[in-house]
Amino acid sequence: MTEHILIAIAWPYANAEIHVGNVTGSHLPGDIVARYHRLKGNRVLMVSGTDSHGTPVTLRADAEGKPIEEVYKRFHNGFLDLFLQLGIHYDLFTTTHTENHFKVAQSIFLALQKNGYLYTESRPQWYSPVSKRFLPDRYVEGTCYVCGYEGARSDQCDRCGSVLEPEKLINPRSKVDGSTPELRETEHFFLDLSKLEPEVARFLRERKHYWRETVIGQSLGQIESEGLKPRAITRDLDWGIPVPIPGWEGKCLYVWFEAVIGYLSAAIEWAKLSGDPQAWKNWWTNPEAKSFYFIGKDNIFFHAAWWPAQLMGTGEQFLEIFAGETGQRLTLPYDVPANQFMNLEGQKISGSRNWAVYARDFLTRYDPDPLRYYLTVNMPETRDTDWDWEDFYKRNNDELVATWGNLANRVLSFAYKHWEGVIPDPGELTAADQELLAIIEKGFETVGKEYEAVHLRAALGEAMRLASEVNRYLDQTAPWTSIKTDRQAAARAIYTAIRAIDNLKILLAPVLPHTAERLHRFLGYQQPLFGQGYLQEVEDALGSHTVVRYDPDSASGQWQPSQIKAGAPIQKPEPLFKKLDASIIEEERARLGKPVVF
Repeated sequence: MTEHILIAIAWPYANAEIHVGNVTGSHLPGDIVARYHRLKGNRVLMVSGTDSHGTPVTLRADAEGKPIEEVYKRFHNGFLDLFLQLGIHYDLFTTTHTENHFKVAQSIFLALQKNGYLYTESRPQWYSPVSKRFLPDRYVEGTCYVCGYEGARSDQCDRCGSVLEPEKLINPRSKVDGSTPELRETEHFFLDLSKLEPEVARFLRERKHYWRETVIGQSLGQIESEGLKPRAITRDLDWGIPVPIPGWEGKCLYVWFEAVIGYLSAAIEWAKLSGDPQAWKNWWTNPEAKSFYFIGKDNIFFHAAWWPAQLMGTGEQFLEIFAGETGQRLTLPYDVPANQFMNLEGQKISGSRNWAVYARDFLTRYDPDPLRYYLTVNMPETRDTDWDWEDFYKRNNDELVATWGNLANRVLSFAYKHWEGVIPDPGELTAADQELLAIIEKGFETVGKEYEAVHLRAALGEAMRLASEVNRYLDQTAPWTSIKTDRQAAARAIYTAIRAIDNLKILLAPVLPHTAERLHRFLGYQQPLFGQGYLQEVEDALGSHTVVRYDPDSASGQWQPSQIKAGAPIQKPEPLFKKLDASIIEEERARLGKPVVF
């Protein structure tokens, strides 16, 4: 039965280049799961975009002395470039600064208001007498009153993950001018999360699908210990989405309230661009649809508790306000497979210290699939992991090249040379041949089960284990030797190995799509495994913006055992991967801490 799968990936702030920690935290795992479900024949919609309204963006613009729009578009275009190179196949990667997103976010706000979940209240907010303005939460840093971390933002502590009450921050300081801000009264809209707490807690306890303990423990644990408290959802800002209420000029929707709405607005924008404006409902009002949210651990509570609360609070009113329709509720998250953090050579990744491996910079020296492989085999699914250049070098050479790349290349090269560019006729397969194929074909179940559960390290590990089984089979059958004395035995072994490699190609394709496509062509297939990403210029009332979209091709239905036939032509193969020299270890370590120019 075909399923509708929504892949919703965290929206990066338009203030910094994407580094390997960001990639393995959300973009890559989302893409792997999307590719798996496309191969399964499911209807996948993968969306995200640039968060152009967050205060990190305005901070960056202030520091550069440039217009915010210029800054966010520069980083946005860099993101698009990266995703096309790395093969992150978004159905739509857009931006929060669109007319469509404004309308959707404002409609969510009005639905919550209509259902009685919003109220207004004056509360103290940090104000800079020097800058003569109220300061957004990220403009103020100080000491966390929960764990004592001295670099906490006024709304959240990155060390302990606590959502903070800004006025309780210890020793606050303005990031704009370094001065000590003062608290002044200002009126805002509040989302009364306390009214939604019982429903959110019940949703988390009764979820239909197994969630990671790190996710359920943090989100449900925080509700049980602290409760869901009302939170301000507006801010004194002039850059963002205006509050859709007369008399509230000069105030915008809080970025943490409106950015998560982007998953919904992006789906609606995709539907319009695709020529079927109602298509988004297949994922958003369909109770059988499964929505996966790929985020980092610092965003767990917002996606596992706040976002479900926003969706619950809109009831059936969102569609009534947005499109004049009634009777439909929005789909709640099916899973929030949040990853932990990736560190770098034993230290926390830090853009300000240039202690990072930026993905676009990496791709100027290396191919994309080795990056995807290392970030998957080292993915921080349940604990923090560490990028280590020596480990990258060894895994590339010892695993990617030696175990998988050499297997595919030597078998296809041998077949191309000795059977005139066609797959040899095996005759009758032996019990050993049939046993190997049965083991490899079982991988569609065992590897698929791990992809289904978003256990991506395990999925890759099992696929590579199966590749080792084929190498072991070839060591035993030794077609390179038997070709001299028993050509039929060599033909049987090579045919069996090609069938196994064709299967492994599919099992590994979600992680290694570029080399899977090349191998697909070497094996004589005409239709590509996956479609291509492409850029599209979009214009609306807020101006023009570029989006990256996905043009699907023949992935549907490919998750099945190989049907390749004897006598079918194959192309002359080439190595899938490059063996690296050990010198790259110190060369790359020497780059750390130095600025990278894009």
